[in-house]
Amino acid sequence: MRLSALGEFGLIRRIQKLLKTDSSVIKGVGDDCAVVKLDKGTYQLFTCDMIIEGVDFTSKDSPYLIGRKAMAVSLSDIAACAGIPRFALVSLGLPMHSTVQFVDKILKGLSDIARRYKVNVVGGDISRSQKLVIDCCVAGVVEKKYLLLRSGASKGDIIFVTGSFGGSRVGKHLRFTPRLQEARFLCRYCKPSAMIDVSDGLAQDLGHILHASSKGAILYESLIPKSGQAKGIEDALSSGEEFELLFTVPRKKAHALHAKKNFVFRPIGEIADRKYGLTLIRRDGAQRKVSGAGFRHF
Repeated sequence: MRLSALGEFGLIRRIQKLLKTDSSVIKGVGDDCAVVKLDKGTYQLFTCDMIIEGVDFTSKDSPYLIGRKAMAVSLSDIAACAGIPRFALVSLGLPMHSTVQFVDKILKGLSDIARRYKVNVVGGDISRSQKLVIDCCVAGVVEKKYLLLRSGASKGDIIFVTGSFGGSRVGKHLRFTPRLQEARFLCRYCKPSAMIDVSDGLAQDLGHILHASSKGAILYESLIPKSGQAKGIEDALSSGEEFELLFTVPRKKAHALHAKKNFVFRPIGEIADRKYGLTLIRRDGAQRKVSGAGFRHF
């Protein structure tokens, strides 16, 4: 069977079954970060993200922004678990024709955003490659009481997002800000029940929360914030690479959170019984089921 028949998420589920872990692992394959025991009050977080020329960026993109994105996508995963990033390993697959100046610009972009969030790049690997490949592995920490995963959403919870959606390939996917500050604010002020970062599409990533939590959801088209580059509601639901936070909050806390001025958190729907799947209420009141459309590698 080819990978195209199994699909990206089918492959991930297969990997989950094949890879066994011991009791030191709190959460392995299947969330934004792996979570392992560290000490009495803290968990260790691990994540890695690989970006590849022709898939995640083009050869015409700024090498500085390519390097910046490579680090930022892993920082976004740490944010999705409400963690604090600490250390990073960086592996580079470089074409033979690469110049030293080109690599310097990649490293500059990568190190600038790492320094902004006080992340030490402590090593990595270098190899020859047909296309440019960058893999950033980031280790972080999170207090046990603040850890957020995809699996805690409950019926009646309000669904919130940061930022806006659609048209990210116009440039946002290279320039986004990892929502680390927002995540830390949320876990201190109004701990969400579940959270994920939107890397593959709003509908698809919400689907991950629904699958992990065994729930359905109702979204309201009129509430979904669309970017100026969005081509419409379908683009806002499926474009991906915004790297915004998508999270659920118990209803009794939702009004106070929406009124907060520290950051902009927008409600877009609510968690429902599993039988609803993912339902969109259109502006005219009509209802339709939404597929988990978004980016998939296979």
